Amino acid sequence: MAKSNKKPALGRGLSALLNDPENSIDSAKNINTGGVIGNIIDLPLDRISANPSQPRTHFNEEALKELSTSIKELGIIQPVTVRKVKENLFELVSGERRFKASKMAGLKSIPAYIRLANDQESLEMALVENIQRQDLDPIEIGLSYQRLIEDINLTQDQLSERVGKKRSTITNYIRLLKLDPIIQTGIRDGFVSMGHGRALVNVDNIETQLDLYKLIVKKRLSVRATEILVRNTKEPKTYKGSSYSPPFVKQAAHDLEILFETPVTVSANSEGKGVLKIRFDSQKKLQHILNKVKGEI
Repeated sequence: MAKSNKKPALGRGLSALLNDPENSIDSAKNINTGGVIGNIIDLPLDRISANPSQPRTHFNEEALKELSTSIKELGIIQPVTVRKVKENLFELVSGERRFKASKMAGLKSIPAYIRLANDQESLEMALVENIQRQDLDPIEIGLSYQRLIEDINLTQDQLSERVGKKRSTITNYIRLLKLDPIIQTGIRDGFVSMGHGRALVNVDNIETQLDLYKLIVKKRLSVRATEILVRNTKEPKTYKGSSYSPPFVKQAAHDLEILFETPVTVSANSEGKGVLKIRFDSQKKLQHILNKVKGEI
């Protein structure tokens, strides 16, 4: 009488094992795991789905086209990483740009590294890998940090150890998410830098944030000038001398602070006569001020 228990599917090709519903590799305890996990296999693109937990939400279309052209000419140099989710179906853990570009290039299959990962592990792997990339914008990094903290239940200290970044660095990225979405988009599109965002996040009022953002973009203000602008917005300057300060004097001091990127104080009398004081802390800073003056004349 034949035995009812099935024999291990040893000696079979990787494709056969992956496609066989009776020889699942969904768990590390499965008998065929050792023959599949850790190997690279060509997987049909139509069997791979994107990771719903993918932290990256913005893909540069032009960059994807360039990668697609490279893939057509040279092929895939680095395999994507996937995990098996059900019979004949796999989910990306990392490598979504390569996945998208391969589709764009008209490929039917792509080399994939097979891993075992549950939902939480898959998310963590995707997030950490993306954080280590050099082409992420500050908002994407901030979102990735936030998701690791919220979805993986990590403290900022634990996250700091996991990704090898200082806790203060992580905090600075996450704080950017408090900015109005318009400003976040401006950072992602390169209209302003992370430094501008770090200054603006100190302004609690969203309408004021947006007004300052528009001014920064219009006048192409530096980060230093933005910091002065924000400080003046939060803490209106106290002018020395007479209690009367003509509006044009206040405006002049404000404009000079923006121009020279350094604090400016003013004292004026009721007739509008007064003195402007421009602060500098080094010879280099003084030369910078002089260069600005010459450039404006």
